[in-house]
Amino acid sequence: MAVSGLDHINIRCREQDLPAMRRFWGEVVGLTEGDRPNFDRPGIWFWAGARAVVHVICRVDEDEALPVGHGTFGHVALRAEGLQETRDRLAGLGVAFTEAPVPGFPLHQIFLHDPTGIMVELTFAV
Repeated sequence: MAVSGLDHINIRCREQDLPAMRRFWGEVVGLTEGDRPNFDRPGIWFWAGARAVVHVICRVDEDEALPVGHGTFGHVALRAEGLQETRDRLAGLGVAFTEAPVPGFPLHQIFLHDPTGIMVELTFAV
């Protein structure tokens, strides 16, 4: 596996906060709102050039409890190469992971957790 850089940040919010998030990340920071996969929850992807660098997603439940110390930070995503090699390596190390294709995008994700519980997403172009 070769990690080539940070892919995006993911921020969870209430659906009622989407207009404020749109204003902040779009108007204030200057990112462009763009294409987003057809996930089962509302959200916005903000793009810098050809890369969606800020992913905003609504909580499943407005009262969803957030993990202590994690606030609205969802996960860190790293762009990676070597999908099968990564699967084999993680399995060989006994590291639990899940994976999923990104609907409508040529990307595949592997999810695992660091020792503190932070979710790490490895994103592969397929």
